[in-house]
Amino acid sequence: VQLQASGGGSVQTGGSLRLSCVVSGLSLSDYAMSWFRQAPGKEREFVTAIEYNSDSTWPADSVRGRFFISRDSAKNTVYLLMNSLKPEDTAVYYCQLGGYVWGQGTQVTVSS
Repeated sequence: VQLQASGGGSVQTGGSLRLSCVVSGLSLSDYAMSWFRQAPGKEREFVTAIEYNSDSTWPADSVRGRFFISRDSAKNTVYLLMNSLKPEDTAVYYCQLGGYVWGQGTQVTVSS
């Protein structure tokens, strides 16, 4: 099983980015999918998740209303749409499958 995250980059405050995480080796439809992030010098923190059998999502308070997770089962890909980005959103973003398989991370940098 492999998770390949992409879509990171550098944006200014208020900008948007969409991250992608392509899953290979099994169907993501059978698993909950999550995004985490880790800023320099800080612990990895939960960002949001989507249920495996519904469209229910569970965003952290810090991103609620700005970040949206979605899933395209046909493409075996999960997305993270990030709007109204702030400098404190700067981090390496990781996708996670089923609570135990991690992708390699993609850097997001938000400048003020």
